[in-house]
Amino acid sequence: MATEVANAVSNGISSEVKSPVQSKYSKDKKVGEGTYAVVYLGNQISTKRKIAIKEIKTGLFKDGLDMSAIREVKYLQELKHPNVIELIDVFSTSNNLNLVLEFLPCDLEVLIKDTSIVFKSSDIKSWLLMTLRGVHHCHRNFILHRDLKPNNLLLAPDGQLKIADFGLARSLGNPNEELSSNVVTRWYRAPELLFGAKHYTVAVDIWSVGIIFAELMLRTPYLPGKDDIDQLDVTFRALGTPTDQIWPNVSNLPQYNALKIYPPPSRQELRNRFSAATDNALDLLILMTQMDPSRRCDSTQALLHEFFTEAPRATDPKDLPKKKEKKPVNEGNDNSNAKRRKV
Repeated sequence: MATEVANAVSNGISSEVKSPVQSKYSKDKKVGEGTYAVVYLGNQISTKRKIAIKEIKTGLFKDGLDMSAIREVKYLQELKHPNVIELIDVFSTSNNLNLVLEFLPCDLEVLIKDTSIVFKSSDIKSWLLMTLRGVHHCHRNFILHRDLKPNNLLLAPDGQLKIADFGLARSLGNPNEELSSNVVTRWYRAPELLFGAKHYTVAVDIWSVGIIFAELMLRTPYLPGKDDIDQLDVTFRALGTPTDQIWPNVSNLPQYNALKIYPPPSRQELRNRFSAATDNALDLLILMTQMDPSRRCDSTQALLHEFFTEAPRATDPKDLPKKKEKKPVNEGNDNSNAKRRKV
């Protein structure tokens, strides 16, 4: 498939893959639509396997495709892992590039919002463990996701969690290369990005995972800023305002100015905030949400943390809570986030 994908991406339209590959799949029902893509549910005709087809509109861009589509195809080809969504195939039609993805009927945000579902501590541990395994696989392949959030963590029928939507992903290349700070959905955006940093590391993904961990425990968004300015205030009111003493040279970052100084929360304040968390759970949360990115743990350190070996052990994925289906298909899930939530 590598040659087919390369041709489809570079040319926008690929006569080599257009007819034979397209004929392998059916598009049965539209389940989501955004500015640049439409998502359909369908089947792999030969096996009857359920699939999702993300149809990316190529005619909207001067050069045929935008960079997010190119990146998504490239990185999903490279990242084969149980906790990363599977790219099954790619084909093009006259005005669209089509990504054939595994069918994932629900996302973690849906479960968090469903108050009829009770989360056990072992369930939260299982979802966090699978998220970190997927993130670790990305990072060891030198890929930043840059948009980790609950509705980009999709759930397979067997309970496996899969990281999806690699449209903002980026390879870790030259350390001197400038990167955009306008990445990651605001509520999950690391402080270095809020300050406009042009150079950053895998620590931005770890921060996002830490905020997701907090949201799983609270069953509500942890740092819900109304806009970029409010996000700074919400973040620092909860976790303390960084200074040069705790984060060397932070005051040199572009958006660091006229900040209200909030003290960092005490251990007891965090214990009160996360009343059901064990000491090890709090330790891991603190490690993932260090203000100074150089002090944040990486995915390996997180996976080896004692939180994952203390009782109770992580729930087996097949036994995790599932969405209580009212319809045959979950209309609210677009399976690859064509309608990316903007907050």
